[in-house]
Amino acid sequence: MKKAQKAQAIDKLEKEFSEAKFGIFTDYRGLKTPEVNGLRRKLQDNKGDYKVVKNTLAVKAVEKLNKQNLAPKFNGPMAVVFGYGEEQVIAKTFSDHVRTSKINLGVKGGFLGNTLLSSEDVATLATLPPKPVLVAKVIGGIKSPLYALAGVLTAPMRNLQGTLQARIKQLEETKSNG
Repeated sequence: MKKAQKAQAIDKLEKEFSEAKFGIFTDYRGLKTPEVNGLRRKLQDNKGDYKVVKNTLAVKAVEKLNKQNLAPKFNGPMAVVFGYGEEQVIAKTFSDHVRTSKINLGVKGGFLGNTLLSSEDVATLATLPPKPVLVAKVIGGIKSPLYALAGVLTAPMRNLQGTLQARIKQLEETKSNG
């Protein structure tokens, strides 16, 4: 690879690492071209991509972005799943495709923004419910105590109102009987 081509490849990788919200580092050895293409198609449907990277160029790209913490992951044959959409969706798509197609694809870790993830973190992220579900659970968790508090605070008024209504009814019955 000539110097100009290397510089161009580093710039391209730098752009991909800067635009990606999430990534998964994988070992691609033993994959056949149709398997890689199938994985790429699945990921592209969910705003993701799968690229085989040259370690020395990838290290230079992440160092230019001040993401030096990612550099130690680049050893041995390496491919990266770049996620430009929702992190959980990309992780789940990747995990589901690997499981259903029974391809042997070792996960070496990943990144979320500037944070380095272990392979266990990536697996955990793939099992999380989608973002709207998580948001709904958080909002439900916030609303529940508020509704309970409102119920407790309005109970004395409801009880007083019920007592007054019963007394009014009682007085009306005694007045009509008497």
